[in-house]
Amino acid sequence: MRTLAPALLASLALAAPAAAAPRVEVLVVGKSAVLADGKRVPQRAVTVRASGRRCRVGEQTPLAALVRTGLPLRIRDYGSCGRRARDGGGLFVRRIGPDANRGADGWVYKTGRRTGSVGAGDPSARVRAGGRVLWFWCVSGSGGCQRTLAVVPAARSVAPGAALRVTVRGYDDAGRGIAVPGATVRFGDSVATTGDDGTAVLTAPAGAGRHRLVAERPGMVRSFAERVAVG
Repeated sequence: MRTLAPALLASLALAAPAAAAPRVEVLVVGKSAVLADGKRVPQRAVTVRASGRRCRVGEQTPLAALVRTGLPLRIRDYGSCGRRARDGGGLFVRRIGPDANRGADGWVYKTGRRTGSVGAGDPSARVRAGGRVLWFWCVSGSGGCQRTLAVVPAARSVAPGAALRVTVRGYDDAGRGIAVPGATVRFGDSVATTGDDGTAVLTAPAGAGRHRLVAERPGMVRSFAERVAVG
């Protein structure tokens, strides 16, 4: 059996496409506007400037995902960040876009339904591949931040013009959810308001494709956009 020469093996290795980096979905909701709407970003490590230093932020962290959105940031280091990603736990986001922390109000992240319990650059705050990271402007109250919304469709695919039932729930800092009445839900051009049980019925668009489903309510944080196939 013939074997390939080392030089040929090396050239084949160089020609092979690099594996795509795992990605996460990032939603950034500011004081009065959505700054990044479900952007999918790679989970690679990054370098940021914080407190006059260049600091390494580890891959798969909520902070690295935020940096990858390309939004203008202001970050402060309350630790000893530097070339090692493991020293990034003291990095603190003070401003995203036009919104800077003020008093007890400011930027908070969630992975899944829960508010982060460690710094966004801490290596232990890893986000699974394909997961979601929510950054939002927290209006601090006696119970913590305002609730964040999630909308769940009864089906992930429907026929054009068919009825689609959805459920909207709001989650506190600990990830405890409740049904949310009075939320506005949009599915294509169809708009409905949830009842006391947090549900609403919308009409699927006439055109085939994957359409966005979004829920919002004043005083709460907008949901990620879910995709429902029509056709």
